[in-house]
Amino acid sequence: MAAGAELPGKYQKLAQEYSKLRAQNQVLKKGVVDEQANSASLKEQLKMKDQSLRKLQQEMDSLTFRNQQLAKRVELLQDELALSEVKGKKNKKSGESSSQLSQEQKSVFDEDLQKKIEENERLHIQFFEADEQHKRLEAELKNRLEILETDAAQHQAVVDGLTRKYIDTIEKLQNDKTKLEIKSQTLEREAKECRFRAEECQQQLKNLHADLGMRLDDSLCIINEKVPFNDTRSSQYNALNVPLHDRRCQLKLRDIAGQALAFIQDLVAALLNFHTYMEQRVQIFPIDSATDTISPLNQKFSQYLHENASYVRPLEEGMLHLFESITEDTVTVLETTVKLKVFSEHLTSYTCFLRKILPYQLKSLEEECESSLCTAALRARNLELHNDMKKITAVFEKLHVYISLIVLPSIKPEGLLQPNYSSVFTHIAAGLHGFHNVMKEISKHYSQKAALEYELPTATQKLITTNDCILSSVVALTSGAGKIASFFSNNLDHFTASLSYGPKGGTEFMSPLSAECMLQYKKKAVAYMKSLKKPCSDSVPYEEALANRRVLLSSTESREGLAQQVQQSLEKIAKLEQEKEHWMLEAQLAKIKLEKENQKLKSSLSGQLIEPMPENSVLLNAAEQEKEEAIKKTSREPVKRMSLIGMLTMTTDNKEALDDKSREDLIKNHYMARIVELTSLLQLADSKSVHFHAEDELTTTKRSYEDQLSMMSDHLCSMNETLSKQREEIDTLKMSKGNSRKNKSR
Repeated sequence: MAAGAELPGKYQKLAQEYSKLRAQNQVLKKGVVDEQANSASLKEQLKMKDQSLRKLQQEMDSLTFRNQQLAKRVELLQDELALSEVKGKKNKKSGESSSQLSQEQKSVFDEDLQKKIEENERLHIQFFEADEQHKRLEAELKNRLEILETDAAQHQAVVDGLTRKYIDTIEKLQNDKTKLEIKSQTLEREAKECRFRAEECQQQLKNLHADLGMRLDDSLCIINEKVPFNDTRSSQYNALNVPLHDRRCQLKLRDIAGQALAFIQDLVAALLNFHTYMEQRVQIFPIDSATDTISPLNQKFSQYLHENASYVRPLEEGMLHLFESITEDTVTVLETTVKLKVFSEHLTSYTCFLRKILPYQLKSLEEECESSLCTAALRARNLELHNDMKKITAVFEKLHVYISLIVLPSIKPEGLLQPNYSSVFTHIAAGLHGFHNVMKEISKHYSQKAALEYELPTATQKLITTNDCILSSVVALTSGAGKIASFFSNNLDHFTASLSYGPKGGTEFMSPLSAECMLQYKKKAVAYMKSLKKPCSDSVPYEEALANRRVLLSSTESREGLAQQVQQSLEKIAKLEQEKEHWMLEAQLAKIKLEKENQKLKSSLSGQLIEPMPENSVLLNAAEQEKEEAIKKTSREPVKRMSLIGMLTMTTDNKEALDDKSREDLIKNHYMARIVELTSLLQLADSKSVHFHAEDELTTTKRSYEDQLSMMSDHLCSMNETLSKQREEIDTLKMSKGNSRKNKSR
């Protein structure tokens, strides 16, 4: 609709621009026509001026020619005058009359010459003026013509530009028109689709309303019939309901508690080292207890520092108990974390310990400042540490206050409303960051103090070593504080999300007694669910059974197929062997008959033959000898025939042929024995194939296990190598840190 409304306005603007451009085009066309008319008139004037100039040039040429003629005539007259003067001197007398005539002629000629000269001058002046005027007019006309040509070119360029702009505008308008038409068509189709979807959605909404109404009625009926009372309306009854078990949340909380335990262990170790090395420093500076008696203040301070383990180690134990209480099966919220109270009590005792040793620590620093060995720079560092010790005690007191507030839901739930605990956790995170900042300041100031004390002339090796140990413990404290602060800030959302197991949006916590009952009910429910599960008998795993079934099916199918192929091959071989033996026997009998016939023929023909040719007789004798030898061999030696189904042996001692019946019995007995032998061989081959298949499976599994064992051993070796490398890197880092500290202290 918006595109349709913008379309007429856009067309109206384009029409206005088109009308303006059209009016400008008419004006420019009129100006171009006027300029063309002016240029044509100027060209006509230029032609007329050229014609007049040519006329004047012709007149000038004629006058010049006339002037030349007159000049020649004047020269002739002057020559004649000179001759007449010469003649006049000779005959003055005779020439008086002629002199008068010549003077008259001379005067006439002089007047005529003077007139011609004046006329010539006048013509020269007119010609010069006309020439100058023509040149000036020609220059003006040329300049005007150039200006008009440039104006015409400019006007033509403007006209061409406007024409191109007009054509481009028309093309653009046509393209916009086509695009808008396409867009309007697409919008119409979309509008139709939207109307269709809206109708479908309305129908679905009606169906959903009807379905939800039916479900609501059914639910209300079930609630009214089956539920005796609604325990969620009362907070006391609702506190006894077992909440849904969020295993992922429990595992996350246990992981967080494990990380917190590791950080607390590192922090406890650093605090133990810090207090122990501080006690050692008090014993050796500013007065060494081995050579002289230290002040009563430092003695008392050393005595209190000696008791630090009884206050610091319980912090680790309390966090360990808290970690052990968070398991996968429990519900970890503020009402159920009873072990957090133990950690809070241990933190309270440690805060009291810090509050107890703070005055002695401040007085000890002041005593160091009053010592004669203390310089101005060292005194300034001691004052900075004086302020830092106050800050660290204040930070621990602040953390103790907020952690005691977190313990309230498991002791006194009405002490603080539930919405306020998000700000409590935020203040704890801020306090941990403050602890980290204070430890960074202490590390900075104490490193400067150790460097200044190293420059003292009375600094002993024991003092330098103790300062290095204190610095290392302070660095460890700074690192541990930074890790705890960043860890708590990163998991702040998770802490604030699991405050209570009660209904969402509630402002109060459940009572500790209700929370304890809820946990007992949860244990009973878990035991009941476990009792419902019947132990399943030991069986092969499903995946392994599927794999074994596939192997069994493939092996049985392949075995059956091979057995069928073997059976078919054996049947074909048996048929072929039978045919072969049959035809071999037939050939043997035919050969015996042939030999008998040959003998008969030989005996019958021996008396009829007359002396033959020598060569033929030799050949016949050789053939007869060979036949006789073959007959003798066949009659004396047994005939043996080898085949794939056995060996058939028969003798030809008697020259009579075997009967058909005896021959069939012999063949039958032979095949029966052969079949029994092949059956036994087939059974033996089947048993061997099964045995070989089992051995193959065992070898493949053995190889796979050996490959896995080799891979695991390689992985173990690589892990050992990486572990050794990391240990070496840690050792090198420790050595480099120790060297850098020694260099800094120097």
